[in-house]
Amino acid sequence: MAFLPLKPRLQKGISVLGLLLAHLVLASSGYAQTRKITYTQSNEDFANPERGFYLASGGKPGTLSVEELTKLRNLPADQNITPSAKYSAKVTLVYRGYLLSDFKTKPISEEFLQLIRRDMDATRKAGLKMILRFAYTNDTKAGDCKDDYKICPPYGDASKPIVMQHITQLKPIFQENADVIAVLQQGFIGIWGENYFTDYFGDASSNGQGVINDSSWVNRNDMLKSLLEALPKDRMVQVRTPQIKQRFVYGPKAPVTSNPISAQEAFTNADRARIGLHNDCFLASEDDYGTYADYGNSSTKRGPANEVMRKYFEAESKYVAVGGETCDNAYSPQNDCAPAGHAEQEMAALHYSYLNSSYNNQVNNDWVTGGCMDNIKRRLGYRFALRSASLPATVKQGKILPISLNLENVGFASPFNPRPVQLVLRNKNSGQLHVLPITTEIQKWFSGQVSISQELTLPATLAKGDYEVLLNLPDSYQSLAKRPEYSIRLANNDVWEETTGFNRLNHSIRVN
Repeated sequence: MAFLPLKPRLQKGISVLGLLLAHLVLASSGYAQTRKITYTQSNEDFANPERGFYLASGGKPGTLSVEELTKLRNLPADQNITPSAKYSAKVTLVYRGYLLSDFKTKPISEEFLQLIRRDMDATRKAGLKMILRFAYTNDTKAGDCKDDYKICPPYGDASKPIVMQHITQLKPIFQENADVIAVLQQGFIGIWGENYFTDYFGDASSNGQGVINDSSWVNRNDMLKSLLEALPKDRMVQVRTPQIKQRFVYGPKAPVTSNPISAQEAFTNADRARIGLHNDCFLASEDDYGTYADYGNSSTKRGPANEVMRKYFEAESKYVAVGGETCDNAYSPQNDCAPAGHAEQEMAALHYSYLNSSYNNQVNNDWVTGGCMDNIKRRLGYRFALRSASLPATVKQGKILPISLNLENVGFASPFNPRPVQLVLRNKNSGQLHVLPITTEIQKWFSGQVSISQELTLPATLAKGDYEVLLNLPDSYQSLAKRPEYSIRLANNDVWEETTGFNRLNHSIRVN
C-alpha cells in the first residue's frame, strides 16, 4: 500500500502504529496513490469567449447574418478580419451600436425592438457575444464654435426623460438576452454615445460651461443607475472615463483621488462592482484625448488629472470589464511595441480584455511590423495554461476524490463575467458524464499563478469502471452551457475537445 502525506490533523505526535492506522483510514476513505500529470503550453491563437479582437458591425438593425458571424470564428490563419488590418484573429465578440436617431422625442418602435432581438438571436446561433451600445447621433456638425475640433452644438442627443423611457423599453431585451451580452457600454449621452458632446447632460466642452456641473452629474448618475437596474446582476456596464465611475460611486463632488474598488467588493452584485471602463482612444495622447481628465463640477474647474486617474484606472481594471479601441497614430512611438513604445505593457497594467479590429489600424498594424501583435492577440483578456495536475488513480464509490490543479493565467485580465468550473468524469465504456462542481470564482483567476486543491465527493451510486477526467469551463447560462464555442479552452497542446468544449486532463480514474 502506498503511503500518502497525512492531513495536518494527523501529523503531530503519532506513533508508528498510529501512522499505519492513519493510512488505513485514508485508504478506506477512498484515497489512493496520486499521479502528477504535466502539460505543455500552446502558442496557438484560438477563439475564446468574451475576449480578444472584436469586429465592429455596421448595417441596419436586424441585419446581422448568422452565416457571416459564424465565419468570424473560423477564419483561416492568414485571412484578415477587416480589410484595413494586416493581421488575422479569431473573433468571439461583435460590437453592435444601435442608432436611435428616429426616436429622440418618442418611444422606440416595437418594430425596432424586434430587430434588436433578431440580431441577438443571430449572434447566439453563430456562437458569439455582443459588446452593446446605444446612441442618438454619430454625426458631428462643423461651424464657427469655440471647440478645438470644431464640433458645434446642437449635438443631437436626447433629453433625460426620453433616455430613461428608452432604457425601460430595452430592459426586457437585456434580461431575455443577457446570455449573449458580454458587456453593455453606457452610451446614450452625447455624440457616439461617448458622454461628452451633449445637449442635455452637461456640455464640458468650450462650447458650453467647460465643466459638468452638479445637476448634470446627478442626471448622468440617474441614467447609469437605470442601466444597471435594467441588466441582470451578473452583467456589467462600461463607462467612458474613470471619473464617470468616481462621480457615480461617491457623488458629484468626488475628488479625483477617490478610492478604487477593493478586493472584497469586487465581483459582487453591488453597483460599484458592476461598472467597467472602455477607452475609445487607447494610447492616442498623453491623457488619451481626455480619458483621464478632471471635468470639474459646480465648485471646481476642469483640469488635468492624468497621473492620478491612470492609477485609479489601473487599480479598478483588475476587477471589471475593460476594453476599447485605438483612435489616432499621432502618439507614436509611445503606442508602438517595446522598446520604443509600451502598448503591450499598457494593456497588461490596465487589464484589457478586448480591442477593436476595425479602428484604428494605423495603430494596430504597427504592432504587426513591431513584432508584438502575436503576443497581444494571445494575451488580450484571459489565457489559462495548465501546468500540472495531481489526481488519484483509483477512488471508491461515495468517497473523497482529491484534486490539485496548477494553472497560469498568461493573459492581461481575468474573465469579467462569472462562469462555473467543473471536473467531469466520463465513463470510458458508456460515455456517461458525471459533473463535480469545483468551488472557485473564475473572475479571480488573475494574471499569474492559479492553484486549486479540493476534495470532491463521489456519489455512492456512481457506476464502477474507468473514467476519463476532464475540466469544463462552460457559460453560466443554461442556454449556452452545453455549446462548446461558449466554453473556455485552455492554452495547452493535446487537451481541447472541440466537439464537447471539454479540456482533457489526460488521466483516467478507476472507480471501485
